[in-house]
Amino acid sequence: MRLPSMSQPFLLAPIAECPPGPPGAQVRLAVLGARGVGKSAMIVRFLTKRFIGDYEPNTGNLYSRLVHLDGDHVAVQIQDTPGCIQVQEDCVQVLDSLSRCVKWAEGFLLVYSITDYSSYQSVQPLYQHIRKVHPDARTPIIIVGNKADLLHARQVQAKEGLQLADELGSLFLEISTSEDSQGVCDVFQYLCKEVSKLQHASSTDRRRSSIIPRPKSPNMQDLKRRFKQALSSKVK
Repeated sequence: MRLPSMSQPFLLAPIAECPPGPPGAQVRLAVLGARGVGKSAMIVRFLTKRFIGDYEPNTGNLYSRLVHLDGDHVAVQIQDTPGCIQVQEDCVQVLDSLSRCVKWAEGFLLVYSITDYSSYQSVQPLYQHIRKVHPDARTPIIIVGNKADLLHARQVQAKEGLQLADELGSLFLEISTSEDSQGVCDVFQYLCKEVSKLQHASSTDRRRSSIIPRPKSPNMQDLKRRFKQALSSKVK
């Protein structure tokens, strides 16, 4: 799976709101996970092919980029989220603070660091929160184990990520944002395609439901019975 070239210059900047557009003209993604797992680095890697290792803690930037997807231009909107997810007693309250972002997005990357077991533990409650907002099982969610190059500091084994993904019914990938630009691009491209498929399916369902059903043909036996009743009443 290869992404088209992204060598053309473009503007990378946070935007306040997603501009309106016809269904299918834009894809809305959200990248969620604990602090320090590399969410911002992944987004910038996808959009620019550059790797930047250090970021100021963000408050939730929304990035936009026009990309080619299966021969079409698609406006990809990517919501970065604060790394405020922790496994603790008030985890539900923490997750509720992201409900607006979760409701807005159509596809999700749940990111943890293979060097931080607590970030791995954050994935399941995040997944469950998304499913509460998007009960449709078709909503695409990909679990990503980031920092796969730091094998000497590994705390989460690949089989643990795969097992969790199997339990949740999600796709799982391990990547290194710092060393594998193509792997990062593949993850985002796959998610964009899955969202586009869902948009197309939803649009088809809406068109089908808008078609006025054809009236049923009259029951001839019922018509004959009612005709006989009408005749007999006239004779009386």
